[in-house]
Amino acid sequence: MPECCISVQRVCHDDTSLPNQSQLQQWCQLALEGSIADINIRLVDPSESQQLNHLYRHNNKPTNVLAFVFEPPEGIDDNLLGDIIICPAVVTQEAQTQHKPLEHHWAHMVIHGVLHLRGFDHTCDIQAQEMEQKEIQLLAQIDIPNPYGDTDE
Repeated sequence: MPECCISVQRVCHDDTSLPNQSQLQQWCQLALEGSIADINIRLVDPSESQQLNHLYRHNNKPTNVLAFVFEPPEGIDDNLLGDIIICPAVVTQEAQTQHKPLEHHWAHMVIHGVLHLRGFDHTCDIQAQEMEQKEIQLLAQIDIPNPYGDTDE
């Protein structure tokens, strides 16, 4: 399988629960479904997540994942698909609240981010349903149960 090239920036203070490079690579490749692309992943503190979320989504709170598609200038051929910003503190808190294994939630968030870079969205019910089904299908390939199912199991 062709490999994507991921670059990881770890700029958050708490790095005790972060996935390793190999895990991030695996999850990105899974979500790319055979496409070759470069992806930047930036792991940030809640303050940076909140600033970006406020600036780009007009929500003044930290969020789990943001994705920014890279659009190269005309005439420039580049494999960079875009940037994924993940806030480990939010991911950890959500996994605890939702009673999910932390690794499963991390895989879901990375796959979710890559799908956004690929053009998936959840701004309306039909798009959300399509994106959720794709996430469920991809996660099942690595034996992670439906993240939208019963979270008390």
